[in-house]
Amino acid sequence: MIKKLTQAQIESALLELNASLPENEQWKLQDGKITKTFLFKSFIRAFGWMSQMAIWAEKMNHHPEWANIYDKVDVKLMTHDVGGISELDIKLANKMEMFK
Repeated sequence: MIKKLTQAQIESALLELNASLPENEQWKLQDGKITKTFLFKSFIRAFGWMSQMAIWAEKMNHHPEWANIYDKVDVKLMTHDVGGISELDIKLANKMEMFK
């Protein structure tokens, strides 16, 4: 069963997730979700990345809230089934970083 992470667990996971990222490209906790804006060189690259991530999200049965405007993708992750952030959100965020 998926469990909601505690505040301490979320903070620890974000520290690890952000460890190798520049400050302006880090994940943040905002309104009970982990969020990030990804910037790409073009619309087609942004859309291609979203297509890849959609496949992974479907395999994980965990789907992001996201929006695309030209070369930018805004991502918000939370697990609705637990009413907060779970390990699924952290795993999907890590997958997103791997394919960026």
